[in-house]
Amino acid sequence: MHKSGFVNIIGNPNVGKSTLMNALVGERLSIITSKAQTTRHRILGIVNGEDFQIVYSDTPGILKPNYKLQQSMMKFVTGALTDADIILYVTDTVEQGDAASQEILHKIAVSGIRTIVVINKIDLTTPETLEALVAKWNRLLPEADVVPVSALNNFNVGGLFDRILQYLPEGEPFYPKDTLTDRSLRFFASEIIREQILRFYDKEIPYSVEIAIETYKEEPTIDRISATIFVARNSQKGILIGHKGEMLKKVGTAARLELEKFLGKKVFLQLFVKVNDNWRDDERQLKRFGYEQ
Repeated sequence: MHKSGFVNIIGNPNVGKSTLMNALVGERLSIITSKAQTTRHRILGIVNGEDFQIVYSDTPGILKPNYKLQQSMMKFVTGALTDADIILYVTDTVEQGDAASQEILHKIAVSGIRTIVVINKIDLTTPETLEALVAKWNRLLPEADVVPVSALNNFNVGGLFDRILQYLPEGEPFYPKDTLTDRSLRFFASEIIREQILRFYDKEIPYSVEIAIETYKEEPTIDRISATIFVARNSQKGILIGHKGEMLKKVGTAARLELEKFLGKKVFLQLFVKVNDNWRDDERQLKRFGYEQ
């Protein structure tokens, strides 16, 4: 008997969905920072065993869209509600719900899809508070299982995996057994560069950039990558580059080191900055960057 299914990870921004995804897959596929709304795309991570295949899907955080990019991000979330065999609804010990997440919770409740509520960051709370949270989620989604974890500390991630395997439907694998993800090296290169921008810049800058990999040449001992960082306004270009190019150099160095760790080989990385006026509200540009079909 072989089991196979899609396990889609959904929840509000900053509750640790990407950390959980990486812990479950055992690979660093989704970018992780302390900032909210870091995940923009839907990213698959595939875990294979002799008699099972789990296709995890990390999704952007639930939000009320303010521009077309965020509307596209929310399409990834609503799509994940319709094609799941199992939904992992991730919350944590400190978040407060809002109207956007209430709507998603209602859709989950009436979907009929097997749901596991994952209470993350339990290392940041007391046993009494955790007990109250478990009771709260049992009331909100009475058909769901509730599993407390700490994804960052890998606490009870194994228990969550066992629960997922228990509910996984029978079926043949959807992907070849040696497949880890549906994304290309170009995609991960762009995400690693964007992660460093999230690390080094505050306010609007990280949310106004998009990365395009112009060239990616794989050689036996080194990968040569050229990337353009697009910003939404001309004023952001100078901030991103910094005085005498110092900030861009910092981002480039940090991104190169992360890429070398990810790829297991040397990387030569070139970064350029261009203005792409209001790309977040431009459907043509959103298609170019993979947010729209």
